Amino acid sequence: MMVKGYYHSKLTFGTVDGPGIRYVLFLAGCQLGCRFCHNPDTWARGQQTITAEEVLQEAEDYRQFYDPSGGGITVSGGEPLLQPEFVTDLLAKAKARGLHTVVDTCGLARKEAIMRVLPHVDRVLFSLKGSTEASYHVLTKARLKDILVNLQLIAARKPVTLRYVLIPGYTDGEDSLTALIRIVHALPQGVEVEVLPYHTMGIAKWDELGWDYTLRDVPEPAKADVTVFRQALQQAGINLAATEK
Repeated sequence: MMVKGYYHSKLTFGTVDGPGIRYVLFLAGCQLGCRFCHNPDTWARGQQTITAEEVLQEAEDYRQFYDPSGGGITVSGGEPLLQPEFVTDLLAKAKARGLHTVVDTCGLARKEAIMRVLPHVDRVLFSLKGSTEASYHVLTKARLKDILVNLQLIAARKPVTLRYVLIPGYTDGEDSLTALIRIVHALPQGVEVEVLPYHTMGIAKWDELGWDYTLRDVPEPAKADVTVFRQALQQAGINLAATEK
């Protein structure tokens, strides 16, 4: 029986979801419930489906761009690890065709799902929504300790780019910085960090859905503050992602 994945959208020339130029498939369904999510329309699974064969057939049309750039296929979301059967099928077939593979996850998933998908992944983009239990309690529906268990599991097996959103008043303070440094130092040395400035572009989607965006009054961080945060990580001996340098 052909495995189908529930998806939200797709992008054939992605440049910010892993190395090089990439085909990015945004799967539908997420349970994290981030208050600052810029794609809340991906939370519901919906009815739109796609097969691995359909994805790969489309991706092959752009391989002349993917391969020379060091790109490939990225499965994002929503949360892709909620659909491990489909993601495994897709990435295994992608690897068989010589395509570089990336999974973009928030880490809220079962261990069994993670272990099923990982053998077919070249790099993991791991979105860390905060660095303290307090920030996770306020910003998400998950517990940081559960997320960190999965982060350790993944980082011990695959190259990881840890993505951290800098939100004024929530994830940018000295306590958050110290906690983030401690988290990264507990991971394998190859882990790199990408600091992403909080932005307000998702508010329009919340409004379209008729949902209350509770961080409406939170400003985007100043460029100087983002730079200082990144420099503090570097001074702590943490590797920044290539996009940060």
